[in-house]
Amino acid sequence: MDTSHLAQHAGTAGVLFATIFVVATTTMKTMIPLRIFGILANVILIITAIPARNYLVMVVQLIMLLVNSYRLHQMLQLVRDVKKSVNSDLSMEWLKPFMTERQCQAGEILFYKDEKAEDMLYIVSGKFKLVESGIVLPVGAIVGELGMLSPSNMRTQTLECVESGLILSVSYTKVEELYVQNPAFGFYFLRLSSARLFQNIETLERRLAQQSAPAAEPKPA
Repeated sequence: MDTSHLAQHAGTAGVLFATIFVVATTTMKTMIPLRIFGILANVILIITAIPARNYLVMVVQLIMLLVNSYRLHQMLQLVRDVKKSVNSDLSMEWLKPFMTERQCQAGEILFYKDEKAEDMLYIVSGKFKLVESGIVLPVGAIVGELGMLSPSNMRTQTLECVESGLILSVSYTKVEELYVQNPAFGFYFLRLSSARLFQNIETLERRLAQQSAPAAEPKPA
């Protein structure tokens, strides 16, 4: 029995199926289904290249398989981390892989009030203060995430570096890209930002209550 013809037909069928998967990926707008179909296409092309001993195709598709698998894992991990943050401490450490480092010196102004907001900042070390409110931000705090949701995209306060430290920044454009690539990420990010907004409102209400309490006490005769 001549197996060469069987291998040829199997290879043709495999290429046809892989082509269908590749064409299907062009109609997808979200990243997770795109990566899954890409992985399936890579596997099929590797299998069909084995009988023909087409090592170049096998190597290229193996590399693409690793890339697609890594990107799929990265996106799924991102969604899990955001979902976990929503249900726990409202941390935004899940954004670290997409951020860039910036070293700040004491006295440096990172941005001014009413300045156009273009990125979010994550405090890794040092001490930073919101000038107008006098609030000192702790390590691990995020600044500017609500500016992306604001219609005007303007800074509401001035941020000053009080003690030299390191921050991480991510642009709103990058966050929007992640949202477009994965709607689940966008949903959980919106929930997280809303939760942080309500948390900030509660903190402000407590501060106002503490400030008004001494004024309400009667003065001694």
